[in-house]
Amino acid sequence: MAIILDHVSYAYDKDNPEKKAIDDVSLHIKDGQFIGLIGHTGSGKSTLIQHFNGLIAPTSGNVYFDGKNIHDKEYDLRALRTKVGLVFQYPEHQLFEMDVFSDVCFGPKNQGLSKKDSELRAYEALKLVGLEDEYFYQPPFELSGGQKRRVAIAGVLAMKPSVLVLDEPTAGLDPKGRDEILDQIEKMQKETGITVILVSHSMEDVARYVERLIVMDDGKIMYDDTPRNVFSYCDELEAMGLAAPQVTYIMRDLKKAGFPVKTNLISVIEATDEILNKVR
Repeated sequence: MAIILDHVSYAYDKDNPEKKAIDDVSLHIKDGQFIGLIGHTGSGKSTLIQHFNGLIAPTSGNVYFDGKNIHDKEYDLRALRTKVGLVFQYPEHQLFEMDVFSDVCFGPKNQGLSKKDSELRAYEALKLVGLEDEYFYQPPFELSGGQKRRVAIAGVLAMKPSVLVLDEPTAGLDPKGRDEILDQIEKMQKETGITVILVSHSMEDVARYVERLIVMDDGKIMYDDTPRNVFSYCDELEAMGLAAPQVTYIMRDLKKAGFPVKTNLISVIEATDEILNKVR
């Protein structure tokens, strides 16, 4: 169920088509990958992910899902949006029912599932995201920020998508809440084999969790590689208003200070092991 963007461009102002939010982007999202998407504000990230399930149509170029052009007249975009689920940055935009369980049941019911099957899907999704049973029948707006995000993610997962797109799922959370959400997403991705696309401003988060990292700048894809390879371009990333993980800079400073350490490390665990090995 791969997503392919073929020379996609998008201009918000049709009277000024030269000013593009997305500029000639070609991209292949393969099944089962955990992908990170980074870029400064205004780089085109949010516009790009809205093309994945047809929320916006390209000004030029084509988008394919499972080999079919999603903007052909006969294509069922509603069915696509159950297969490519998008969780927005603010969970309040997706929560509207009287209680959590009803909210998560909404998607499966709209797919035509029976009440029993919808409830089974909802229960399974809520357990996948790690929400405790005691919150199932509470109004969603009475939950904490992290709990609301879990419910919003569960609402998409209950529709059994092939692709889950998460737009800043940890924005505004404290470090503990952020780690809990991302650990749960990583666990779910490994258990289900679903494709996950994580949009984030945290270099530490993408370094820790994703296997493939896409960098956007001024509507274009600048890098598409493993996190380790992408973060080796520290100076280029800084010129785009981005950075490498903090630990990468620490290792570079140690190297400059005369310590014979590797500088292409992107996690605290890697750096700790490297420093201990040199000390021994």
